[in-house]
Amino acid sequence: MATIYEVSKLAGVSLATVSRVMNNTGNVSEATRTAVLQAMKELNYRPNAMARSLAANRSDCVGIMVSELHGPIFGALVSSIEKELREAGKIAIFACGHSDAAKEKEGIQFLSGMKVDALILHVEALSDEYLLELHDDPATPLVALNRDIRGMQTACINLDNTLGGQVATRAMIDLGHRSIAYIAGPMDWQDARERLDGHRKALLEASIDVDGRLVVEGDYHEQGGARAMRELFDRDVPFTAVVCANDEMAAGAMDVIRSRGLEIPGDISLIGYDNVRWARYLYPKLTSVNYPIREMGQMAARWVLKNVYGARDLTIQNRFTPQLVYRDSAGVAPV
Repeated sequence: MATIYEVSKLAGVSLATVSRVMNNTGNVSEATRTAVLQAMKELNYRPNAMARSLAANRSDCVGIMVSELHGPIFGALVSSIEKELREAGKIAIFACGHSDAAKEKEGIQFLSGMKVDALILHVEALSDEYLLELHDDPATPLVALNRDIRGMQTACINLDNTLGGQVATRAMIDLGHRSIAYIAGPMDWQDARERLDGHRKALLEASIDVDGRLVVEGDYHEQGGARAMRELFDRDVPFTAVVCANDEMAAGAMDVIRSRGLEIPGDISLIGYDNVRWARYLYPKLTSVNYPIREMGQMAARWVLKNVYGARDLTIQNRFTPQLVYRDSAGVAPV
């Protein structure tokens, strides 16, 4: 079995240079890097992962905390993070917080106890203050997803959810709707509050009164969307359009609207949020605000690769802008 000494001799470089190439640290010219990699290939050299980790004081593992591992959003998120890290030779270790502060803290403590090199956190229940305290502790670098925390903006990857809420409601207004209902996400989630704020801003900008009777809190699940839609009908306040804070609730709302013998968008127009992959297969095809979750997960992984592992030439995008994807579920207001 070849050794690092043989690699350095064949490549004509020092042991320290070989180590820098293997660990992707320090300044090494492309010519030298190529020579070392070619020598490793010719000698069929396979560095001992444990030895490398001990030498670099790293585990080559990254801890990822999310609410769930299933569903169209979290499934896409963890997949994109794992892929980006795997291609860089890093291992992803996952934990679930289930949107509960105690479970989120427990998961973070577990991941830190695994001696991960960094944390990628998508948490809903923990406060900005708690995350800022973690960020200020240099022991384990972290990047926060779907959060915009003052004092650590460069370590946050987020979507402008307030603008997303505005974009959805503005689209309904542009189609002539004046009575627009809103099915919100759970109000203890920051993104849900921001999307609702955007909805209200769009109404005020159009000089439309904000009617609290046309807002119902949901839970980001299909059943919650159906329940909220039934509650809107039961309140007996006229409306011609519904904006939903995510696509799963929009799917539930669709079912209830059709059960009342109403047509979409002929009688009631509908817009969702997330643009999950199956939105285009609903009937009618769902108009939705695009949530680039795969790209955001990729950016979080790249943030770690750049700031923790010293990967070069990686551009990090911290803030994403939502775009509306027009399909068939939103139409002009009925006369």
